[in-house]
Amino acid sequence: MAIVVSALYPYRITRNLKTSGGNNTKVKMGEINGVVISPLKRIPDERGTIMHGIRRDNMLNEFGEVYFKKLYKDVINGWHVHERLILNYICVYGMIKLVLYDMRENSQTKGNLQEIFMGEDNYCLVHIPPGIANGMKGLWAPFSILCNVASEPHDPTIKYKRIDPHSKEIDYDWALKD
Repeated sequence: MAIVVSALYPYRITRNLKTSGGNNTKVKMGEINGVVISPLKRIPDERGTIMHGIRRDNMLNEFGEVYFKKLYKDVINGWHVHERLILNYICVYGMIKLVLYDMRENSQTKGNLQEIFMGEDNYCLVHIPPGIANGMKGLWAPFSILCNVASEPHDPTIKYKRIDPHSKEIDYDWALKD
């Protein structure tokens, strides 16, 4: 599946990251199979701005429900791994750092990390297949708002895996990288 990346925040395939263990190691960064990043259009005029979102021609899965999440600055939400839910994220207000980690057993990109800075400076839709851990950090004060167009309606009986974002199960350092 093709990956479309905004010119404002292109990712690098590899880079030195400080892991949560405090060591500088080479971490595999870059595209994750099935993750699609699509730039979205904003149309401003003197009355305000139209912000495009999901359309029939950019929705890659069935529609389940739409929900919104308010994420406060510097708060880390995640990691979450869904077995069957497909996520379609749009940051409609503010900025967030979305980090993905491929945990799918039979994926060619298993173990890859992908960072996506999205929102005001990079207005885009991020399509995330099941089996990919996702976590996010609020970058905007006092908060950012994330929209998710999920493939299924919320069902409290369906559990998903949660991973402590500060554990070493996914070795990622959420601190600011100068």
